[in-house]
Amino acid sequence: MFNRSSGVLAHISSVPGKYGIGTFGKEAVEFASFLRSMDIRTWQVLPLCPTDDYNSPYAGCSAFAGNPFFIDPEILFEEKLLTKEELDSAVAPQPYSADFEFLKKTRLPLFKKAFDRFRKDNMDILNAFLKENPDLDDYALFTALKEHYDLLPWWEWPEDIRMREEKAVKKAKEELKDEYFFALFLQYQFHKQFTNLKEKVNALGVSIIGDMPIYLAHDSADVWANKALFSIDEKTCALRSCAGVPPDYFSADGQMWGNPLYNWDAMKKDGYKWWIKRAGYAFRLYDAVRIDHFRAFSAYWAIPAGEKATKGEWIKGPGMDFFNALRKEYPASPIIAEDLGDIDDDVRQLVKDTKFPGMGVMQFAFLSDGDNTHMPYNYTKDTVAYTGTHDNNTILGWLWEANDASRRRICNYCNFEGDWGMGGYNAPCIKTIIRTLFESSAVLAIVPVQDLCGFGADTRMNTPGKADGNWSFRITKESLDGVNKDFFRQLSNMYNRNNNLI
Repeated sequence: MFNRSSGVLAHISSVPGKYGIGTFGKEAVEFASFLRSMDIRTWQVLPLCPTDDYNSPYAGCSAFAGNPFFIDPEILFEEKLLTKEELDSAVAPQPYSADFEFLKKTRLPLFKKAFDRFRKDNMDILNAFLKENPDLDDYALFTALKEHYDLLPWWEWPEDIRMREEKAVKKAKEELKDEYFFALFLQYQFHKQFTNLKEKVNALGVSIIGDMPIYLAHDSADVWANKALFSIDEKTCALRSCAGVPPDYFSADGQMWGNPLYNWDAMKKDGYKWWIKRAGYAFRLYDAVRIDHFRAFSAYWAIPAGEKATKGEWIKGPGMDFFNALRKEYPASPIIAEDLGDIDDDVRQLVKDTKFPGMGVMQFAFLSDGDNTHMPYNYTKDTVAYTGTHDNNTILGWLWEANDASRRRICNYCNFEGDWGMGGYNAPCIKTIIRTLFESSAVLAIVPVQDLCGFGADTRMNTPGKADGNWSFRITKESLDGVNKDFFRQLSNMYNRNNNLI
């Protein structure tokens, strides 16, 4: 399905720029050009959906909407939707991390000014956009209602609108028309800007891998609009059970994510229509899609409402029945299966049956003396291999936190002797570990952008089980300028990874 290639993992939010967060503007094109200059042909991003209160893109409020913060203010200025003064007001105090507080205070009021100018002559454009993207109707109304009800979760709204009675929905659309169309305007700009960005990135010879979270937030447009498809009480709308994982590498107590689980029996009755629409949306956005927590299609950890994560149990998922239905609609599904975590033979068989490439993570390979699937010598042409993912530490942080025995195994395996603790652009141990990844048989070798620079643990993107302080890492242009491009270009060419992914 995929060609032998190399890639870099960097979320849009991490791209350089002066507007508080990475956007779909010229800096994103420059980042893709930076990758191409090293003969790295794949850019993997994290989910682009609206985030939760903790800024996590893995608990979004819609499967069909994008994060408005990625809309580039400069493009709006070029389209005469913002004045120069308004554009200048969008410049954040510092470029070194995603300034979520600044964005939440200033960005939507700024975009409302752009909308006021746009709406005068362009409402027909929004109506046409809605016809092409009908699933955004629920999201736009949900967003308008959230603002109207002071951000209360939908299950605390008045009963008629909570239960989506036809008369109440019609009335809300009429009374909240401005808020409804503002939400649509943001989605129109998001999709237009991302489509333009992707065209420019693809023209450079770089493919984009998107990321699809397995679950949605309870307080989301999709759960509100499709209650029967989720594990919630029909009357109270409270969770019957929620998603999470048992104790694992990241947490000795397991993790309770709090997302509603799917009612797979109900989904099967209509041929998994909602999920197939969701996959189709992702296929339209990206060149390939990584499905997060893929093992849940085999079996998922169900935690009874109000219980701890350790009280959960494995429940059988839809398995190949779903993927057979998906393949009928999308015969060449460009999917990467995130088959990490508590993996058993059933999960391995499902990955094999789907013929999707699975994942290998070098940081998991050296946790014990024994053989495991994450050892680079076990990577096959059906493996997408990483030094680490967004949930892992950086290579440098990992080396410093590893115990002596694990660190010795890492260095011995990579045939490294010397100063393992050195960081920076030319850190010898980090370069040797990346070389080991590139020379493996994995079809795709991906390195987080922090590891291109040899950064430490303070630049980690996410620490699972920790609610605060995540998702804010950003890179600056000056940092990218320091990367040893010759080294990565040499690796890509030496190991035949200078090919486009698809």
